[in-house]
Amino acid sequence: MSQPTKAYKNLTFLNSPAARHIRILCEYEEPRDRFHHQNVRDTIVVFGSARVKPPDVAAQLLVAADQSGDAAAIKAARQAVRLSRYYADTRELSRRLTEWSMKRPHHHRRLLIATGGGPGIMEAANRGASDVPGGRSVGLGISLPFEEKVNRWVDPDLAFEFHYFFMRKYWFTYLAKAMVVMPGGYGTLDEMCEILTLRQTKKITKPLPMVLFGSEYWNDVINIEKLIEWGTISESDRELLHHTDSVDDAFHFLTTALDSTEKEAPK
Repeated sequence: MSQPTKAYKNLTFLNSPAARHIRILCEYEEPRDRFHHQNVRDTIVVFGSARVKPPDVAAQLLVAADQSGDAAAIKAARQAVRLSRYYADTRELSRRLTEWSMKRPHHHRRLLIATGGGPGIMEAANRGASDVPGGRSVGLGISLPFEEKVNRWVDPDLAFEFHYFFMRKYWFTYLAKAMVVMPGGYGTLDEMCEILTLRQTKKITKPLPMVLFGSEYWNDVINIEKLIEWGTISESDRELLHHTDSVDDAFHFLTTALDSTEKEAPK
């Protein structure tokens, strides 16, 4: 008779519906243990589309599309060029926030950029952090059939792969001290609206400054003034987001808010 498989080594069981609660617990405990050992306690989370291209890549796509004469390819390439400014802005903002965090006095807590670890805006934010010598950033990846693995700019010790969206969202939120929302699709809207709901309903009570970046995009996508006009949100809910198109303004708003929060925190 062969030796029986130990329960904690039985992959058939661990991947079964009966062990779902164990898998969920692992996606809580393993990141918690790793964050502890890497001394990561505070993050600035950046949300945004995985489809945004770097400016140079977008420009090359447009040249190739124009040469092909394919109308659909030309349209897609023009969209890529239009969105690519947000890649550049995200990279620059992330670089500046990382540099600012690393230069803070030692008694201040370090803040790391955190993203969903994928391409597009997420890549730009992780890349911006890595542009600073010694800069590190977090990538909270998710297993999806159509998306790349965690991008190469994420610190290898802080690269994660989640199965459960809700556990990934927990780690986005739990460590976050500020958030930046760049143009994005369903996933970005989902993440932004969940955080806004938690803040609106006081389920999140900690200070959490949030930047909504890109008025040309967001004014087309979501009409906050109409939500207020229809009475589905309150006038004060407008203050949950700081709207801007400027890296300088976003940087000043976030760093001022974070410095103020730290000064007011109990010692």
